[in-house]
Amino acid sequence: MEPDFKEGDPVLVSALIFNNLNGPKNGVKLTEEFSRKHLVFPVSFFKPYFQTEEDKFPSRKKNSTLTGIVEVEDCPGPVKKIIKARMIRLNGKDQRQYLVRFKNQTANKDKLLAEEAIPNGNLHLRRFSAFRRTEHSPQ
Repeated sequence: MEPDFKEGDPVLVSALIFNNLNGPKNGVKLTEEFSRKHLVFPVSFFKPYFQTEEDKFPSRKKNSTLTGIVEVEDCPGPVKKIIKARMIRLNGKDQRQYLVRFKNQTANKDKLLAEEAIPNGNLHLRRFSAFRRTEHSPQ
């Protein structure tokens, strides 16, 4: 049984076993003696890829890229306090981000900001680190 695709056709790799792979991938040329074998995956795992048509699925949204840093101009007002800190890896470097709450804003407006993006950041970071020290100190 011959595969349903030709060299260069976009194909999806079946997600039954390999759920960490995204597609579509381009099909590669298979020689005659290896028509059912692929260098990495068995050919039976390949499924043809069909491009979705935008007019048939108007409510479907494209995946957006995530950005870890919010710029200063996106801040909804003055900072009330820093709630939490976390470390992320961004472009191969560790970077600390802070969850910031703004004055007169609800918790759903909290934003993750880098240290340099926090308005009046050095003051708020000193308060945050002092609060963490007193919160975790033995009584």
